[in-house]
Amino acid sequence: MWLTKGSDRTAKREMMKKIELFTIGFTEKNAEKFFSLLKNSGVKKVVDVRISNTSQLAGFARKDDLPFFLNTIGNIGYEHVLEFAPELEMMKAYRNKKFSWNEYEKKYLALMKKRNVDKIFPADYYDGSCFLCSEHEPEFCHRRVLAEFLKMEIPGIEIIHLM
Repeated sequence: MWLTKGSDRTAKREMMKKIELFTIGFTEKNAEKFFSLLKNSGVKKVVDVRISNTSQLAGFARKDDLPFFLNTIGNIGYEHVLEFAPELEMMKAYRNKKFSWNEYEKKYLALMKKRNVDKIFPADYYDGSCFLCSEHEPEFCHRRVLAEFLKMEIPGIEIIHLM
């Protein structure tokens, strides 16, 4: 079969694998909703992007409990990747209103570029992964900024926010 240049590009695009990258926050969700969202969406692994995963409001999201629940309820893996977390001082300054969300977002994005986070894992690492943080909605959460940055750097990523 002969392909023209145009159809060759189309064939390559169709061959490019779509990478489903999910995000979720655990606040404003009970355990049933949280784990159902993850399980029903087909998440394979939760990637914790929080600075600290030990003293959170939701007991099911603590580091000692979350891997057990994920595995038992949905056969879902768990990793805490600190390279994806903001710096503690940056987070504190934002929470204390020393700078705006837009400034925080720029500082966090600069930190991710400095850390070369788009090169830490191969593209297929993200397929079926779900970035976890505490914020209910992604709009004002660093997990969204991280996901959007990776989408710009890694072809084929589709971001799905679990609410």
